[in-house]
Amino acid sequence: MKNIFEKNISNEVIERINRLTPESKPQWGKMSADQMLAHCNVAYELHHEKIHKAPNAFTKLMMKLFVNQ
Repeated sequence: MKNIFEKNISNEVIERINRLTPESKPQWGKMSADQMLAHCNVAYELHHEKIHKAPNAFTKLMMKLFVNQ
């Protein structure tokens, strides 16, 4: 697995993001380019900017049971 904290890997990811257009087709999944960027942005904001409140214990449990499968 690639380490996103290595400079060359992070540059590669940034280049891929910069190549996205509204017409970009997903290689897998159902999200469009704008939906995926919004999804990634929420995860970033949750961790770095504390805009979104942290999930409560019940939500954490549900995420652990259903998302990590």
